[in-house]
Amino acid sequence: MAQPLHPAHPVPDNSPTASRTPVVLLLAGAGVGGLIVLGALALWFHYGSQVFFEMIRTGLAACF
Repeated sequence: MAQPLHPAHPVPDNSPTASRTPVVLLLAGAGVGGLIVLGALALWFHYGSQVFFEMIRTGLAACF
């Protein structure tokens, strides 16, 4: 008879970093997102809204 591919009772991960990994990834993602927002605001204040939107539009057009 064939055996199941997964154990009937999953083995818990008791390592000290197991519960911290999702929190670290969430904080890293929030940090990167915050830096992107700060960079966008800095460009907005430096160049003004018209030039800012024109740069974004041109950059997106170059990607696609």
